[in-house]
Amino acid sequence: MLFPRKPLPFALSLAMSAIGNPAAAQNDASPVLPETPLMTVVVVGAPDSTDADLNSVTLDAASLQPMHAATSDTASLLRDVPGLNLQGAGGVSSLPSIRGLGDDRLRIKVDGMDLIASCPNHMNPALSYIDPTRVDAVKVFAGITPVSVGGDSIGGTLIVESAKPQFARAGEGLLTRGSVGTFYRSNGNAMGANAAATVASENLSVTYTGSTAQSGNYKAGDNFKTNTLTGQPGHTLPLDEVGSSAYRSINQALAIALRNANHLFDLKLGRQHIPYENFPNQRMDMTDNTSDQVNLGYTGQYQWGVLKARIYHEKTRHEMNFGDDKQFVYGTAPGMPMNSEGKTTGVSVNADIRLSERDTVRVGSEYQAYRLDDWWPPSGTGMMSPGTFWNINDGRRGRYALFGEWEARLTPQWTSLLGLRHETVRTDASDAAGYCTSGMCMGNQLADSASFNNQAHNKTDHNWDLTALARYTPDATQTYEAGFAQKTRSPNLYERYTWSTWPMAAIMNNFVGDGNGYVGDINLKPEVAHTLSLAADWHDARQKVWGVRIAPYYTHVRDYVDARCNGASCPDGQFNVLRYVNQSARLVGVDLSGHLLAASTPAYGDFTVSGIVNVTRGENRDTGDNLYNIMPLNAKLALTQKRGRLTNTVEAQFVAAKHTVSDIRNEVETSGYSLFNLRSSYAWKQVRLDVGIDNLFDRGYALPLGGAYVGQGMTMSINGIPWGIAVPGPGRSIYAGVNYQF
Repeated sequence: MLFPRKPLPFALSLAMSAIGNPAAAQNDASPVLPETPLMTVVVVGAPDSTDADLNSVTLDAASLQPMHAATSDTASLLRDVPGLNLQGAGGVSSLPSIRGLGDDRLRIKVDGMDLIASCPNHMNPALSYIDPTRVDAVKVFAGITPVSVGGDSIGGTLIVESAKPQFARAGEGLLTRGSVGTFYRSNGNAMGANAAATVASENLSVTYTGSTAQSGNYKAGDNFKTNTLTGQPGHTLPLDEVGSSAYRSINQALAIALRNANHLFDLKLGRQHIPYENFPNQRMDMTDNTSDQVNLGYTGQYQWGVLKARIYHEKTRHEMNFGDDKQFVYGTAPGMPMNSEGKTTGVSVNADIRLSERDTVRVGSEYQAYRLDDWWPPSGTGMMSPGTFWNINDGRRGRYALFGEWEARLTPQWTSLLGLRHETVRTDASDAAGYCTSGMCMGNQLADSASFNNQAHNKTDHNWDLTALARYTPDATQTYEAGFAQKTRSPNLYERYTWSTWPMAAIMNNFVGDGNGYVGDINLKPEVAHTLSLAADWHDARQKVWGVRIAPYYTHVRDYVDARCNGASCPDGQFNVLRYVNQSARLVGVDLSGHLLAASTPAYGDFTVSGIVNVTRGENRDTGDNLYNIMPLNAKLALTQKRGRLTNTVEAQFVAAKHTVSDIRNEVETSGYSLFNLRSSYAWKQVRLDVGIDNLFDRGYALPLGGAYVGQGMTMSINGIPWGIAVPGPGRSIYAGVNYQF
C-alpha cells in the first residue's frame, strides 16, 4: 500500500473536503435491524443543570463503550474531543490537556468529587481513580467554563459521572441486573475483567462494580534504543521494549441510592488499589497506591428548581521506589522509599432556580480541605540517612468558594450566560527537614531547609472568576458562540513548598515528565488567565447528514507558573535543576471538527466520514521561550460503517513534527508520524463484542507529549541516563473485549 510523502497535509485536505461537502450525501435514512433493549429499568436522577451549557462537549455511554477494550486509562476515553490531548504518564494515569493547559490547570470532578494528586510526580491524578468501564458520561468544557462548574483552574473542566442509580418500575417487584466483561490486548500482554450487579426495589437501589487490569511493558514499533540500559542487576530489556510501562490496577465501588418522591440520596463507597504502576518518564515507580472514598449526595426537585448537596472524603496512601527496569547505584541502600498521604474533604451546596421560562439562576458554595504529608524514610547508612526527609511536612490547602450565574434565553435565537465566582485559597506547611540535620550532609540539605524554615509559609489568595457567554442560533442549520472569561488558579503544594536544590531530591519533584528537577517557591502568585473564544457550527437541519465546527481561541495568562534555571546556567543537552517562577504566557489556536454521511445503502448501511484538526501555539512572553508540552499540528480522519448492530471504523491519525519546544526544559523534539487503527463491534441482545488493531502497520514514533524517556538504567543521577530520547508510542496491538449483560 502506498502513502503520500507528506501525510499530514494530505489528511488535512481530505478532512476539509469531506466535512465541507454536504452535497455528497442527501439521504440520511437507511434500513437497519430493529434495536432490542437489553433491559427495562427506571434510571432516576435530577436533570443535570449543565445539560444545556454553552461551550461544552458531552460523551455518553454509547460513544465511550467502544473504547473499553482498547484502553485501561480513563483519560484516553477523551482522545476524540476537539482540542484535547493526552500527556503521557503511567498506563492508567495519563493527564488530559485542553488547548495546551493540563494537569492541575484543569478542574476534574469524578462523581462530584474534586480529587487531587498526592504525589510529587502526580502519579495518581483524578481520572486514575475511576476505571473506564465505570464511566457513563463525560462533559468537557474547553477554556471558557461556567463558574458553576469552574474554579481553581484556567484550562477547562472535566465532569466524569458513573451510571445513575436504577430502580424497579412500580408493581414489577425486585429488579436484578448485572454484567461481566473481559479484554485482552497483545502489546504488553494486557488483560483485565470487570463485573457489575444491581439489586433494586422501587425506592432502594444497591449496585456493586469491580474491575481489574494489568499489563507488562509495551513494545514500540521499532528499536528506539542503542543499548540495553541495564536496570536492576541482571535485568535488561530488548531494544524495542519501553521500560517502566507495566501496571496493575484494582477498583471496587458500592453505590446505594434511596429515593422518596422528588428526593434522591446517593452514597458511593470506593476503594482503589494499584499494587504497581511504572512510569517511563519518571525516575521512580509507584510501588503501591491505595485510595478510599466516601461520597454522599442529595438531589431534590422542587417547584422552584433543583437543589444539590454533596459531602465527600478521600484518603490516599502512596508509595514510590525503583521497579525492576530502574537501577539504584548508591552503596548498599535498599532503594529510595518515598511515601505520601493525602486527605481530601469537600462540601458543596448549589441550587438551580427557575425564575421564569427565560431565566435560570444558579447559586452555590463549596469548601475543600486538603492535607498532604510527603516523606522519604531513611535508607541504608549513607547519604539517605539517618533521619527522614520531609519533602512536604503537614501541607495544608483550603478552598472556600461562592458563585452566582444567570442563564437567559433572551429570544428564541439568543442565549446568554453570565457568572461571577470568588474563591479564597489558603495554603501552609510546617518546617522541612533533610535526611540529616547536622554535620556533613549530602547536597545543600542544611542550607536549603534553614532558608525554607526561616520564611513564613502561610499564604492566602483571593481569586475572582468571571464568565460571559452568548449563543446565536439564527435557524436550524447554524449556531454561533462567543465568550470571554477570567479564570484563576492558585499554585499547588508542590509548586510552593518543595524546598531542596540537591539534584537527587529535586529530580524526585517533577510532575511534567521532562527529566529535570524542580524546586518550589513559597511566594508564587496565582495564575490569572483571560480567554477569548469563538465558535461557528454549520450543519443540516436534523444534524445527522453533515456538520462543521470551527473554534478559534486566545488565552493570555498573567503569573503563569513556568520555570527558570536554579543556578547560574542550565546547559543544553542535559537534565537540570529548575525553579518554579511566575511569568507571562500566551496560547492561541483553533479546533476544527466535522462529519459527513458519505453514503447510505440498504445493503451496506451508513458510511460516515469524520475529522478533527487541532493546532495550538504557546509562548512565554517574558523570555520568548515556547511553553512545554504543547501538541503540534495534528489531525484525525475516520470512516465509520454502521449497519444494524455492526459498526466498523478505519481511523488515521496524523501528527506533524515537533520542533517548537521549551528551551529551558531542554524539551526533546519529535518527528512527524501517521498511524492507522481498525475497530469493529457487534451487539447481540445481551452480548457485545469489540475487536480492533491499534497502530496497524507497527509504526515506530515518539509521543510529542510523552516527556523524556527515563524508564530504565541509572535513574538517580541527574546525568546518569542519556538525554535526548523521547518516550516512544506503542507499536501494533491487537485487542478484543466481550461484555455480557444479564
